[in-house]
Order: sequence, then structure tokens, then C-alpha cells
Amino acid sequence: MSITYKKPTLHDIPAMQLLVAPEIESGVILPRSNDEIATNIRSYFLAMDAEKLVGFVALHIHSPSLAELRSMIIDTEYRGRNIGSTLVENACEEGRRLGLKEVLALTYQQRFFERLGFIEIPKESIPEHKIWADCIKCKHFPVCNEVSLIKTL
Repeated sequence: MSITYKKPTLHDIPAMQLLVAPEIESGVILPRSNDEIATNIRSYFLAMDAEKLVGFVALHIHSPSLAELRSMIIDTEYRGRNIGSTLVENACEEGRRLGLKEVLALTYQQRFFERLGFIEIPKESIPEHKIWADCIKCKHFPVCNEVSLIKTL
């Protein structure tokens, strides 16, 4: 297996939507329209096995100091192979290059992010309350079991 990492093009959107669909259906990941993905296409990082999309994550910038990791998904057949870790590292590296100070993750996968240096914070202390605008879209709102974690870059 030789996984490569790349920035997407607009032509990758259908494969991205197909990969994330089961997690959207289960409520683990928030839905994003094709237009929303297209508008934010530069924030995504893809993991590829040859021509097959096997994972992705987005680094969504909220302010000059804070970004959020969003929509992270790894194909079930490819989990446990450090693909997610590499995607997060790539996103954090871009955040450093851009001058961000912190990266936030709202997730059900607390241990995964803690292994990558994220620390849990109370949801009420999430900086830049603008982030909560997405929560209203969630099928679990207002009863949310996600954990909020942050990493200093």
C-alpha cells in the first residue's frame, strides 16, 4: 500500500461525498453541500491509494489565530494505518505555515486526537463562539456527546 496525500480539485467532490455519506447518515459528520465543499476546496487534504480516495480532512480557518479540523473521514478498510494521523499532521503543518496559533477538533474520537497532542477543553470555552453556528445543523443538536479538543501549534 502506497498512500499519497494531495490537495483536491473540484473534480474530487463526488468521491468525497460518496466516502463521507455513511458517516453523515449516522450523524458522526455534519453534511456539507457540493457548493460548500467547492467554496472551501482549498481547505481539504486528501489521502489516495492510487486513484482511490481513502480519506480526507479539512482545515477550516475561523480567525487569524484559530482553525478547526472538520469532516475527517478514513475509509473503513484503511483505518488503523496512520492515514488519519498523517492527514491531521499535514493540516496542522499548513496551519503553522499560515500563522495559526491553535487548531480545534470536535470529535467522538478523543483518544485519537489526544495521541496527536490535542488536549480536551470544555465546550463552553471554545474560542470564537462562531464555531457553534455549525452545531445547529447536527442531528444530535442540542444533546451532543462530542468532545472538544485543542492543539497549540
